[in-house]
Amino acid sequence: MASFFSKAEVTSSGRPVLLRSEVECHLLSSVDLEPEDHHYFSPLKSGLFILTTHRLLWLPSSSTVTHTSAAAIPLAAVSHIFSSKKSLKSMFHSPRIRFQVLVSLDGRLFDPGSGSGSSSGSGSRSVVVTAVVRGKGDCDGFLEKFWDSWRGRAWESNETSGSVSGSGSGTGGGLYSTDGSVRMVGVAGILRKEQEMWESTDKSLQEAFQDLNALMSKAKEMVMLAEKMRQKLLSGTNSQTSGSNDEDMGSKEEIQDWLLSVGIISPVTKESAGALYHQQLSRQLADFVRTPLNRAGGMINLIDAYCLFNRARGTELISPDDMLQACSLWEKFDVPVMLRKFDSGVMVIQNKSHSDEEVFARIRSLATKPEALRSGISPSDAAMTLGIAPALAKEHLLTAESKGLLCRDVSPDGFHFYINLFPEIDPCDLFLVKDYGICHTWIKAVSTSGLR
Repeated sequence: MASFFSKAEVTSSGRPVLLRSEVECHLLSSVDLEPEDHHYFSPLKSGLFILTTHRLLWLPSSSTVTHTSAAAIPLAAVSHIFSSKKSLKSMFHSPRIRFQVLVSLDGRLFDPGSGSGSSSGSGSRSVVVTAVVRGKGDCDGFLEKFWDSWRGRAWESNETSGSVSGSGSGTGGGLYSTDGSVRMVGVAGILRKEQEMWESTDKSLQEAFQDLNALMSKAKEMVMLAEKMRQKLLSGTNSQTSGSNDEDMGSKEEIQDWLLSVGIISPVTKESAGALYHQQLSRQLADFVRTPLNRAGGMINLIDAYCLFNRARGTELISPDDMLQACSLWEKFDVPVMLRKFDSGVMVIQNKSHSDEEVFARIRSLATKPEALRSGISPSDAAMTLGIAPALAKEHLLTAESKGLLCRDVSPDGFHFYINLFPEIDPCDLFLVKDYGICHTWIKAVSTSGLR
């Protein structure tokens, strides 16, 4: 399979990595790819079949998707698409989508991007590939979009859309127009004038829609440019040396904040994903939240993630129920993020590598400072130390309290937390104070401030 098909890269959550200006069009589940001649490749069983504007992608249905198991068929290699035939026999077997691809003389799939073969596919042979749809899905809708994507030829970057220019009507006076035809007068002239007005309006609408299409095309180019810049910034941050100054780091973080709001090039929609909408949305969300999580210290509020994700999706907004269902599906997939719910009901998204023990150690270090021993720490103090929102800092403090690390004091000024001194008190001798430990440090801090 690896020698026949083109390479298809996937993300850590199993989503395909799209090419430049590539957009998903339709998905089908449980699809087998079978060649007419098994000499070229072995059949691929039960995978996810994705149609984009540039390629046909086949991903295995298992949770562990690797670069070698994912296959791609460029639409440029497709030479013919067979129409579906409705017959009595087709009612008793799974729907099939048959298409013909070009194969080079060395047995590889024709790929114009790799330089194998000419642009017209000369010196190649044809192979018929059959996609057998075992699962539920709109097979006719997939075939229709397959035709549209293949005829659209979006992979040809040098394609230019021509503008249709109509010839204007004659403006000369008299009985005859400039082209020599007799000018209409009377009732016929009024009807002709009305028709010309409607044609002019229709032309103006067409030009307006052409401007909108051009604007959308430019917007897509800007999104791709921003995504490329963001990837370059992220790779530069990872390979950065310790000698970089804070000013450069601040400017890069500011640019990353701006690029984060530009958007997702190909958001998953119910129209394109169908029955697999929540599964693919869950995988795309897992890929999206990695950058905000890394910048937020490994944990982000679910509401904040929902706002960021919807802002990146543009007009393809999702509901809170879809967001919650997509997050709940992470337990079934091998993704590096998870949904967590605190005892108070607050839900957050965090990395699986996030450690509460590390957070508790930082809270303990903050709570044992002399000032904190005298007046305690508030959620705002913990938020500044941990670099997170005060609401999340309060949840960490409450969790530390449930573990016996802190004690809570509720006053008109709000919540204040103190280090727990009770584990160091000897029940047999309550007045015994050791010369070491947190209790001794607390007594010294209180004595210094003049409070007893």
